[in-house]
Amino acid sequence: MRNALIPILLLLLTATAPATAADPEAGRSLHDAHCLRCHDDGVYRRSERRVEDLDGLHRQVRRCEQSLGLRWFDNQLEDVVQYLNKRYYRF
Repeated sequence: MRNALIPILLLLLTATAPATAADPEAGRSLHDAHCLRCHDDGVYRRSERRVEDLDGLHRQVRRCEQSLGLRWFDNQLEDVVQYLNKRYYRF
């Protein structure tokens, strides 16, 4: 009986909660309230953008969040990333 419970326990321990989808509209609100304090949206449209892929976008949003002294949760950061990607980058 004890051995039969091991696979069930392992399954329960390794199961993860379903990931929630990012909310680009919530990201837009965060972006407009915070990011536009330092720059306008022209930074996303310039031809010599620093951000070249989705990982780079995550890193840049995290840098900006930290520079502003914000303390976003991971899901808020993801919301902003998804908003920027949907609106400007399209990676």
